[in-house]
Order: sequence, then structure tokens, then C-alpha cells
Amino acid sequence: MANAPVQRMSQLMAKTLRDDPADAEVLSHKLLVRAGYVRRTAAGIWSWLPLGKKVLSNVERIVREEMDAIGAQEVSLPALLPREPYEATGRWDEYGAELFRLQDRRGGDYLLGPTHEEIFTLLVKDQCSSYKDLPVILYQIQTKFRDEARPRAGILRGREFLMKDSYSFDTEDEGLAKSYALHRQAYQRVFERLGLDYRIVAATAGAMGGSKSEEFLAPAEAGEDTFADCPNCDFAANTEAISYELVSVDGSAVPAAEEIPTPDTPTIETLAASLGVPASATLKNLLVKVDGEIVAVGVPGDREVDLGKVEEHFAPATVEMVTEADFADRADLVRGYVGPQGLEKVTYIADPRVAPGTAWITGANKEHTHAKNVVAGRDFEVDAYVDVVVVQEGDPCPKCGTGLKLDRAIEIGHIFQLGRKYADALKLDVLGQQGKPVRVTMGSYGIGVSRAVAALAEQTADDKGLCWPAEVAPADVHVVAAGKALQTELALEVADKLSAAGLRVLVDDRAGVSPGVKFTDAELMGVPKILVAGRRSGEGVVELKDRRTGEREELTVDEALARLTA
Repeated sequence: MANAPVQRMSQLMAKTLRDDPADAEVLSHKLLVRAGYVRRTAAGIWSWLPLGKKVLSNVERIVREEMDAIGAQEVSLPALLPREPYEATGRWDEYGAELFRLQDRRGGDYLLGPTHEEIFTLLVKDQCSSYKDLPVILYQIQTKFRDEARPRAGILRGREFLMKDSYSFDTEDEGLAKSYALHRQAYQRVFERLGLDYRIVAATAGAMGGSKSEEFLAPAEAGEDTFADCPNCDFAANTEAISYELVSVDGSAVPAAEEIPTPDTPTIETLAASLGVPASATLKNLLVKVDGEIVAVGVPGDREVDLGKVEEHFAPATVEMVTEADFADRADLVRGYVGPQGLEKVTYIADPRVAPGTAWITGANKEHTHAKNVVAGRDFEVDAYVDVVVVQEGDPCPKCGTGLKLDRAIEIGHIFQLGRKYADALKLDVLGQQGKPVRVTMGSYGIGVSRAVAALAEQTADDKGLCWPAEVAPADVHVVAAGKALQTELALEVADKLSAAGLRVLVDDRAGVSPGVKFTDAELMGVPKILVAGRRSGEGVVELKDRRTGEREELTVDEALARLTA
């Protein structure tokens, strides 16, 4: 394989910026733009410049190598997809506004693929007819599309992003479990090679469907996911996936429910203050509409409702908050004084903390009136128990009871045991060993390739700029010519020798740029090793700096070459 040519900054499209972009919210956004790795094309749409493309390609290479190592086969499927397969699985509607929909000139409906379960299923249906053709794992690294309501955080949350999606096809559940385990191990190798700090946590399946699901999360302040970690046992989960066992209590000794006057107490805070009780003694009842029908959600008064969990429970139905007009249409619903007892034509779901036998102070469905000693299971019935509260730091671990620790993180990978959801919808069968049709079972596995670049930037950057791990960096060595012709000549000579030795080299040979600017840019760009041809160039001495540790040492050119090529 030919050595990569030296990248000369005098010819490179990589304009650095001194100041953060005005719209930048997170560190990776700021630094990737300032260092000349990416540029914004439109909201949520990004162009990758030469250095950024090299980093992105390095991440792709690592992902590809580890997928190939488990026997997966790479394909390339279209991004422009027909409506019919997604309609057959229900996801044409389930995806809602996030799905990019379009029509051709004949009025045919199409979409830009967010994920490709349906299309891979149809491909296997076309190509595989016997159990002898399975198991098979197929993958692609492809641009995906989602119409984010509010694209933000640079490449972390865009409308267009690069993703590795793979799919396993087996005839038995045991085979699916094996394919899932292969992916789980491959993902661990990928993220370890990338140099990412990550956690594997239990997760929800969402619109993907299926049973078992785990996320790979990179802890970072810029993360949009919150996960819980138990300091005492091995429990770890996305807060959206945490569930608690429903434990009934004995409420037989609780007196009968009794209405009490509570003027001007329409909020939990005013009610608790008026009665001199903790908010946890009250029952909060949030009203939402699910496909137009009113649903009440009950949680302890000191907790907040996680609307994402409510939406997950009712998916694919649309969930929205009630409005003034809804109250006007329902005289039995009194804003600020709603209670579950006596509610009619309202579905009532509650968090497991509102267990049978628990007693509450709650609304009496009358203006300025509440009721006390209202017992779940005695004075009102719960139609469904659903974990709907926002998880808080210190909530008990579902496994051992220890207080949970919460952290923010970036989702970099997600694996699912889909089962037969898509095979059922699209009738994917093969001829089994007994000569009868067998329904195929599937797994789906994603890695956010472009997102991994942002996660690396978030985790490894310092106050001077980016600081790439060696395997994903755009170059192995950044050679800096500190000004004069002699230094430039030596820098180019050393760069050529390093390139001949097989290293990837970026050399700053820009004329008319001060040494200070060159040094600042070298640290901003984040190549692991910085080699400076400076004041002692005439003696054949250069300075070698480790970008991560900041350690410096002066070496002869031969010593530097030996050190870098060892």
C-alpha cells in the first residue's frame, strides 16, 4: 500500500477560526468548526472538510473492520425508499414528523431512510429461501435522515448523519441471541479502539420495536440522554428504561375519604403549604390527550411526569397536553382540582408509587376543594400502571435498592433483539429443516459514525482544542515550520522522511503566518504528536511535543524519526 502523501497546510482547505461560532452550544460544535473540520450548510446539515473527512473515514474503517471480523457482509442500499414497506410495518405513521416524506412527479410517496429494517427484510426475503441460507448478518455505512424539530449541538443532532446499521437474520431465538452477543462484543471492540469512555445500559425499543435493547452511551455534559448507574451493583439503564415493581400496601386502616376546603390552592406547592404537608403526600394528576381522548396520569406530588415515557406507553398514538378548550368542553374536569375518584370517561394511568393501598390528598373535582384519605384501589381504580416519573438522583436501584447516580451521555450505539415484528409484517419465511415454512427472527444494530466523532471531541478536548486518539486522528504527526526558510526546508524534509516511513503527516508550511498562530492551530487541530522545526533547525534539532500530555523534548532529527517510527 502506497504511503499517504504529506498534507501541506499551504494547500489544505482548513481555515481555522479564533472565536467560537455564534450559534455553537457545545464544545464539539465549537472546536470542530474552529479547527476547520466541518462547516454548516443549513440547520442540521453539515459539510465535512478534508481533515474532518479523514477523522470520519477512520471511524468508518474501525467500524468496518470489526463488523467484518464477526462475519457480517457489507452492502449498500438506497436512501430514497418507497412508502409501502414502511406502511406495512406501521412506521410510516409511527415516525411522525421526524420522517422526511416526498413525492415523485407521478405522485408516488417516498421517504428518506431513517433506518432500513424494512428494506433489509425484503432483501433477505428475495435472496434467502432456505434455512441453509441463514444465519446471515448484513450491514451498511450510510447517510440517514431525520427531520429534527430543533437541530442543535453541531453534528451531535443533525437532520442528516452517517450511521452503521446492521441486521441479523436467524431461524431460531437462540441464533438471534448469538448474533446479538456477537454485535455486543464487536461494539465493545469498536469503542475501545476509538478511545471512547462508554457505558452499556438497558434501553427502550421505541419505534424500532422488539424485546431486549441496550444502548452504548458516552458520558459527556453535552449528552441528551440521562442514564442511571448503581454504585453498589451492575445495574445501569437509560432513565427512560427504568421500571419498578408494583408493591401493594395495606390501606385497610385508612379512614374514609373526606373532602376539605382548600381555597386558592390550584398547584401542588400552594396545596402543600396550605395544609402543612409534604408534597409527597399529595397526588398530582396531569391531563393529556391521546389521539384526542383525555387520559389522566397520576404521580406523587413531589415528582414530575416524564412525557417521553407517556408517549412511549401509548405509541404510536399522538400525545398532547390538554387545553383551555378541553376544560371548557368537560365541566367535570376542574383545572387545579382534578382527582381520580369519580372521574368518568377518562382513562387513568399511574406510576407504581401510586400502588394499591396508598393514601393521598388529591383534588375533589370541585373548585377550591381537595379530598384526603383517598386510597388507590378503594376510592379509585388505576387502568394501567406505567413508570412515568422523571427519575431523580438517589432513587432506589431496582436491583439492590442503593441510591442511583445520574449522568448525562451521548448515545453512540444501540442494539435490539427485534424478534419477528418485521418478518411478520413483511412475511419473511424460509423453508425449515422439516420442509415447512419457518418465520425468521431479526436483530437490528446501529452505531452513530458521525456522532462518534462529536463524542470523541467532547471527551478528549482540552482548553487548547481537539486532542484526537491516534487511531482516528487525521494525521500521526503535525510538523510545524516556525517561520524562516531554513525551518520550512527542514520541516518539509522531515515530513517527507516520516511519510516514507509510513506515517500520516500534516505539515504547516504556510508563508506569512506567525509561529504563534501555527502553534495555536497545531494544538487546536489535535494531532497526537507535534514536531517543531524552530530556533535550533540549523543544528538539526527539533522539538517533539505530545499533544495530550504536553510533554516536550528536544531531539536530533534522526532521534525524532526513530522515536516517531518505533
